[in-house]
Amino acid sequence: MKKDAKSKKKSRLRLLHQYYGYTGFYKFVGRSDVRDYKSQQKAVQKLMDTWGQIDVLIANAGVGHFASIDELSVEKWQQTIDTNLSGVFYSIKSTVEALKKTEGYIITISSLAGTNFFEGASAYNASKFGVTGFTQAAMLDLRKYGIKVSTIMPGSVATHFNDHQPSEKDAWKIQIEDIGELVVDLLKMNPRALPSKIEIRPSQPPQKK
Repeated sequence: MKKDAKSKKKSRLRLLHQYYGYTGFYKFVGRSDVRDYKSQQKAVQKLMDTWGQIDVLIANAGVGHFASIDELSVEKWQQTIDTNLSGVFYSIKSTVEALKKTEGYIITISSLAGTNFFEGASAYNASKFGVTGFTQAAMLDLRKYGIKVSTIMPGSVATHFNDHQPSEKDAWKIQIEDIGELVVDLLKMNPRALPSKIEIRPSQPPQKK
């Protein structure tokens, strides 16, 4: 039986309601290797045993190895693809049956590098172009089950990605709370509407000297 828009929206916001409206919310912390499908299956099963359902999946794991193609090692290529692309596939594959039951929401984190290529980024570009295309195809596959699928494509974000240490110099960049707010906005949106691919970039990049 199909859920109406109101009940689907409530289902997707359950965790957010617990967080913002109830100080005694329950937190589950698990660990898995996104490059290992069986590891992800075990984590999902533990989650299901604990909570009994999954409403939202956010596939966010990522690494970046940047080098010219003639200098990029096979190992770094494989690690990038295994983490950034295969990891997203494994995350969705291991949760999709549970998400069918809740008519849940899948959000993948791609990058502006998923549509814009640049020198020294062959592995990263390949992985993020793959995430962007894969997510859009998954959206078409899964919408008939009531599952919403979106990919967020950020530009420069102030994170610890590639051992970067955020500082005041990163104030011009997207902040992690900006991405969090975007995720919340997607989950709050009426289920009849689907922003399937969202680009987000700093509004004011630094001036070149």
